[in-house]
Amino acid sequence: MNGRLKSAGGAVGGGLLVAGTTSDAGKSVVTAGICRWLVRQGIRVAPFKAQNMSLNSFVTREGAEIGRAQAMQAAAARVEPTALMNPVLLKPGSDRSSQVVLLGKPVGELSARGYHSGRQEQLLGTVTDCLAELRRTHDAVICEGAGSPAEINLRRTDIVNMGIARAARIPVVVVGDIDRGGVFASFFGTTALLSREDQALVAGYLVNKFRGDVTLLEPGLEMLRGLTGRPTLGVLPFAHGLGIDEEDGLRVSLRGAVRESVVAPPHGTDVLRVAVCAVPLMSNFTDVDALAAEPGVVVRFVDRAEELADADLVVLPGTRGTVRALAWLRERGLADAIARRAAEGRPVLGICGGYQMLGERIEDEVESKAGTVEGLGLLPVRVRFAVEKTLARPVGEALGEPVEGYEIHHGVAEVTGGDEAFIFDGQGNSLDGCRAGSVWGTHWHGSLESDGFRRAFLRRVAADAGRAFVPAPDTSFGTLREEQLDRLGDLIEEHADTDALLRLIEKGVPEGLPFVPPGAP
Repeated sequence: MNGRLKSAGGAVGGGLLVAGTTSDAGKSVVTAGICRWLVRQGIRVAPFKAQNMSLNSFVTREGAEIGRAQAMQAAAARVEPTALMNPVLLKPGSDRSSQVVLLGKPVGELSARGYHSGRQEQLLGTVTDCLAELRRTHDAVICEGAGSPAEINLRRTDIVNMGIARAARIPVVVVGDIDRGGVFASFFGTTALLSREDQALVAGYLVNKFRGDVTLLEPGLEMLRGLTGRPTLGVLPFAHGLGIDEEDGLRVSLRGAVRESVVAPPHGTDVLRVAVCAVPLMSNFTDVDALAAEPGVVVRFVDRAEELADADLVVLPGTRGTVRALAWLRERGLADAIARRAAEGRPVLGICGGYQMLGERIEDEVESKAGTVEGLGLLPVRVRFAVEKTLARPVGEALGEPVEGYEIHHGVAEVTGGDEAFIFDGQGNSLDGCRAGSVWGTHWHGSLESDGFRRAFLRRVAADAGRAFVPAPDTSFGTLREEQLDRLGDLIEEHADTDALLRLIEKGVPEGLPFVPPGAP
């Protein structure tokens, strides 16, 4: 990339928007892959998503809450994540309303109608300012869209797809998931439903998740170019094991393995089975990724009581609706099954909302406004929901090992007893959580990514469960994540037209892109 895009001297860095024909077309993966490929070329790159709807979030070092997908993309770019990379985060609390997080801090709860009826348009200046700042300090900014740019019912208030592309005058590449079928129609229809002004920014297409002989696809790609006047800039093959931090816990598959990962035999003679209760509004389900990365640990999401029978560890994950999730556990018989496990001394772990549910009672006038609700009573903890959200990146020690994590919660826990705290500071003072018998709880997300602590915890679980499971001594979750990000970079480098992508980032929108009728209605 030439010096024109260098940030030194106040020059504005190049930009590119990765849009998609649908949700889950692969925008997050492609954005991360482009970031990793660019940084390997020595280019200072940052990710950006103007507006994200996700229950899977992260806390930056300055205490701002952003989508985990953007934190993962920042890791791909080898930069520290900041609130600038995801200025607007929507956290669903129901099918019709979401908490609005602006520049990392919650600012209120809005219905979908209320948000799209004016609030969203008001935020366009904020998101364009954030993008401009990133472009000022980086050589390139790779933006991710949301859903589809052809959602014509929402175009007037759009700030994340063509709205931000128009405001910043950056080219757009549209990704389509061919594994779903109908990718040619999706590319053509997406383009043809855009206005003339929006179409002028759509510079090409990327096919994602292709299986088979690419030469069989080429006639269709040529016809697509003839119909739209736009090239296909790459055909990315279907690749197993590219588990990354998904955006939306509402759409994650709740059955089967949590991630496709390299199959490795257990280090000891036994496997360890982990059942994760797939509670409503499940948040930060990526907490269990580090468990799934361990050889011999089998992780499943479950929603029936009988599925806990053969589990060596049951995990209650975070949730945006603690009281609602608690009622769900009781309705399905999972609460009674978990109580029986605890009485038998079989391991249970609660994380954040899951920790709160394990307590004696919850006083909630903030999230559900349900007042006082009885918890599962398995930990001596009383929880009161505060208006102000706790957002932190704490460090400490647990089970004799260093541990770090991040906190995202309104609930304030008062521990009234138990066998011991869960996490301590360097002087042996309690920092968070508690243990009672084989039941553990903590507010800290991401703690299981600390390798030494994860191994120590799994040894305790195996002992309580009576399993001859031994954690592998050399599993590094950070290394595995880096390897995944490198694989994403390899996909772009090996299967995309990187010269064309560089030209778009460097030179901006090509001139003379034809209009495809009929255009926006």
